[in-house]
Amino acid sequence: MGSWRGVRQAGGMRSRRRTALAVALSAAACASVVSIPGQAVAASPDRRSPGLKWHACTAEGSAPGSECATLPVPLDYRKPSGPTVDIAVSRLRSDRPQARRGALLLIPGGPGGSGVEEVARQGAKVRKATKGAYDIVSIDPRGVGGSTAADCRVPEADRRMVEFRAWPAPDGDISDGVARARRVAEACARNGGEVLRSMSTRNEARDIDRLRQALGERKLSAVGVSYGTYVGAVYAQMFPERTDRWVLDSSADPDSTRVARGWLANMAQGADDAFPDFARWAADPARGKDRLAERAEDVRPMFLALAGGLDRTPRVFKDTGHSLTGNALRQVLQMSLYDPARYADLAALIRAARSGGDAPLTVPDPLAEPLSQRDVAVFAGIACNDVSWPRDVSSYERAVAADRARHPLTAGMPATITPCAFWKDEPAEKPTRITSRGPSNILMVQNLRDPSTPHHGALKMREALGDRARLVSVDAGGHGVWLDTGNACSDKAVGDFLVRGKRPAGDVLCENDG
Repeated sequence: MGSWRGVRQAGGMRSRRRTALAVALSAAACASVVSIPGQAVAASPDRRSPGLKWHACTAEGSAPGSECATLPVPLDYRKPSGPTVDIAVSRLRSDRPQARRGALLLIPGGPGGSGVEEVARQGAKVRKATKGAYDIVSIDPRGVGGSTAADCRVPEADRRMVEFRAWPAPDGDISDGVARARRVAEACARNGGEVLRSMSTRNEARDIDRLRQALGERKLSAVGVSYGTYVGAVYAQMFPERTDRWVLDSSADPDSTRVARGWLANMAQGADDAFPDFARWAADPARGKDRLAERAEDVRPMFLALAGGLDRTPRVFKDTGHSLTGNALRQVLQMSLYDPARYADLAALIRAARSGGDAPLTVPDPLAEPLSQRDVAVFAGIACNDVSWPRDVSSYERAVAADRARHPLTAGMPATITPCAFWKDEPAEKPTRITSRGPSNILMVQNLRDPSTPHHGALKMREALGDRARLVSVDAGGHGVWLDTGNACSDKAVGDFLVRGKRPAGDVLCENDG
């Protein structure tokens, strides 16, 4: 989630301020753990995976030693003997066969994230962190990467981030966004075909279970990130007996009446939660030339004033000719809050926009590339096929007006209209309701100031799962926790759980140790 695709980012700036959590204990509680019974789940570690023909991965960036395969799955699970789609699979085998206990699935974010790329980027790191206890595996979900594609054939002008996200006009008007959302929905109805209509979270969960069967595993362990936490929660609800050790990193609100609509709406509060970290960074004297204000409390009004000025008089990027509007600046902010490593580039853009009069901007255009056709199709397919969205345009107008007043940093974008308001097809089935029924084998990890999946949404997931889960909250900003923030407490909690089956006895808060 976030920039339509959930991307693992570094956790970053972590203040000493503790947020009051109804469920939080002290970080010392990390030492209090319980064992999850029934640990041995793997077949013989040297057996061949039935149903998959493995070959060395050859794509650029593939992890050394990684293997790839193609898994055919039903296009429509109601017709299991009917047409199939291909799912790209990647695996990095355990480098310690004597320690191997099963397969660990990396569930990518998004919708639209590539699991094959995740294995390439993170597989060796995850294998090392789990001490060779697993083969690291993942898939490209339907429509993504090497899997069977769908294409809505949306013009490039409608695939630029600011346009596709349908940011309201400076006065709050959404008529341009309404027209664009209708065009995208109509293009998907004309061109998307059966593959697009088959995209849903429940079908991704079914595809994952087909992978489990093809691997010859009785159970899977998993780490789901961002949207992948919802996929993981749905799988654990649909196939609870097939889950072993289950980690949800940066969880979305699982409200089955809203699903993606709720995730987008939550980004407004997420930006408000995360912005103070950037403000403290931007006002720190150690920033030198990057310092934007003398006091942290001055950064927010400065940013809002600058965005308002760009609403009235946009600047132009020299490298692309694109306009830096107020909404483009707000979009860059929202993306930059994912990862404090991006703060310096954001600060450089702000400094450039505050100086030079109306001369072209010489800093790089951070929104130069449009979304790909696959990104558009997969996001729209999942978001619109999972649940019905309101069709009444006036309901979005009212929601945007209220959201702009409450959350000026995001100016109403999280509440605005999407192609789902004009989607041709109704969902093929009801979304999954996440409940407390199932084994108690889930560990959640969550930053307190996540701009994409806010902590209050994770608390909703924790409440829905009940005694099935424990929550490790981390006093940090950014999107993504495990092996991202550098927080020793949370990394140890996840590592102990995946390797030793040891989970905190209750919910805990990991202090900032940066």
